[in-house]
Amino acid sequence: MRSSVYILILAISTFLAHPFSANAQCKNFAKKICKLELAPYVHDGNYNAAILTEGEEAELFKTFYAGQEYRISVCGSDALSKIEFIVMDVDRNVLYTNAKDDFATSWDFKVENTQQLIIMVKVPVASDSNEELKSGCVAIMFGLKTD
Repeated sequence: MRSSVYILILAISTFLAHPFSANAQCKNFAKKICKLELAPYVHDGNYNAAILTEGEEAELFKTFYAGQEYRISVCGSDALSKIEFIVMDVDRNVLYTNAKDDFATSWDFKVENTQQLIIMVKVPVASDSNEELKSGCVAIMFGLKTD
């Protein structure tokens, strides 16, 4: 009886720790792989990464300051084929979509006025309907150009 309780507690703790472990691995992926794509821009110090499954999307709100030049870089693990990212203003007017740019992984731009923008990432379904949906890490990284 005592060993059954021990096994149950071990199983529950393993189940609860798994998402934290996966997120830690995802942030590590962002640090080691995605951050490199920002060069020569200077990383803003934030690692925005999450595990997404085909068909899922996520949004991130970020303030950009007038007169600054930025690079947005989106990368995903090899399990995911293409990742779409869309940059919108707060009224949801599309300012950029990489779908019209052959799914480019980064976009460089300069803002005239300080404003909050919405960055939406979408993981399209690439698998056949008979296959299991794939999941992987998706990171959104921001860089600032310094002279």
